[in-house]
Amino acid sequence: MNSGDLVVRKSYGGDVTFRVERIVQTGAVIKGTEFRLLADSPLDDLVQVPPTRITELGQRAQIKAKESLTQLHKDRQDQTQRSGNSTGGLWNQSSAEAAYFEVPGKVLHLDGDASYLNKSLSLYEQLRIPAEGHHVHEASMADTLHRLLPRVRPDIVVITGHDGVLRQQHTYDLYSLNSYKNSQNFVSAVRVAREYERNFDSLTIIAGACQSHFEALLGAGANFASSPGRILIHALDPVYVAAKASFTSVRDTVNLNDVLNNTISGNQGVGGIETRGSFRVGMPRLQNLSALKVTPSVV
Repeated sequence: MNSGDLVVRKSYGGDVTFRVERIVQTGAVIKGTEFRLLADSPLDDLVQVPPTRITELGQRAQIKAKESLTQLHKDRQDQTQRSGNSTGGLWNQSSAEAAYFEVPGKVLHLDGDASYLNKSLSLYEQLRIPAEGHHVHEASMADTLHRLLPRVRPDIVVITGHDGVLRQQHTYDLYSLNSYKNSQNFVSAVRVAREYERNFDSLTIIAGACQSHFEALLGAGANFASSPGRILIHALDPVYVAAKASFTSVRDTVNLNDVLNNTISGNQGVGGIETRGSFRVGMPRLQNLSALKVTPSVV
C-alpha cells in the first residue's frame, strides 16, 4: 500500500472512501475523498479499492453535490435577474449591458485542507464570488484571523478543515469540546472573528467540519455551523452556505430552509440562525477606464 492509494476501512464496513496521505510505521493517515474527514488507521484495517469503486454513501454524496451545484448556478442567474428588477429593469439595449453593477459578499476562507481549499476557490470563481483563501492549520486559525480580518475586511468568513469525535476508551461526552479533534480551535477562531465584528448581519461566520460541536460554534458567535447531527459533512458544504449568503440581498435574510435542505449533507450536517444577506447592487455600471476619454483638469 502506498501514498495516494484509494482505500476503505474494514472496521467501518467500507462506508467511506479515503485516499492514503502517508504511511506511518504500521498505520496510515487517510483523508476522505468526498467528506471532510482526516483519520489514522492500522494498515491491516485498510482495503485498497480501484478508482472506479464508489461506496453507497459516496454515491449519494456525489448525486447530491451535483444537484446542489446546479442549484447554486441557478441561484446566481436568478440573482442577476433580481438585480435588474431592483434597479427598475434598467438595461442598455444598444450594448446589451446592464446599467448597474453587482457587489456579491466578499468571502475570506480559511481551510485546514489544501486540496479542499483549491476546490472551494474554484467554485467561488465559477460563481463570480470575490474570495480570498488561505491554507491554515486549525490550531493557527485564530491567530491568522487576527492578522487577516483588518486587511481583507470580508462580509463572510469560512472557518473549516478537519474535525471529528475522538475515539476514546471511555464513553465520550458530546457536550464537551475535549471530545472533538478540532472544535476547540474552530471555537477560538469564531470568537476572534466575532470580536472583530459583533454585528451578526455585518459579518457572516460559517464554521466547522465533520462532526463539529455545533452548539459551541453557535455560542461562540457563528451564524452557521456544523454538525447538528454529528455527521460527516461534504467538502463543499461550507462553500454552499457562503455562496447563498453572498447572493442574498442585504434587504433580505438568507432562506434557512432553502440553505440547509440544499446543502449536500442536509440539515443534520449544517445548521444556523437568521442572517441578512450581503449582496448589493450599484449604479451606474462600471466604466472601462482604458477606453474612457477624459480631459485632464488639474495642472
